[in-house]
Amino acid sequence: MFTPKQYRAKATEYAQLVETTNIPEEAREFRKREQSYTALASNEEWLANNFQKTLHPSDQDREEGDTLAETEEQVLRCLGAAVIMQWNTIPQKLQRELFDNAGSMGQLLQTSTLRGQIARFLHKHKDDA
Repeated sequence: MFTPKQYRAKATEYAQLVETTNIPEEAREFRKREQSYTALASNEEWLANNFQKTLHPSDQDREEGDTLAETEEQVLRCLGAAVIMQWNTIPQKLQRELFDNAGSMGQLLQTSTLRGQIARFLHKHKDDA
């Protein structure tokens, strides 16, 4: 998970990329990612400032010995698997948004590699039930 500062740094990277491109479609994509990271930073700040007002899992909700990070990773894996299981029923526009968001989760210079890996995975599993 990123901190608000890290999200804002990513937003700044994309804002700078907007200024360096002459391709309108690329500029729109960079601006969209900048706005997404800015929103994520704001959300993380809100969560940090309102932590005491949110629900927290009790110790009994976790398996013995599991850390919060392990529990969150398991939840994310289950959610990811559920999305993949329903991928063919998801509207194409939402598929594209999910793909774009997932592809931008890595390091900026590794984005194209990650997007390629995701695309190959989705293609390989496109007809899985």
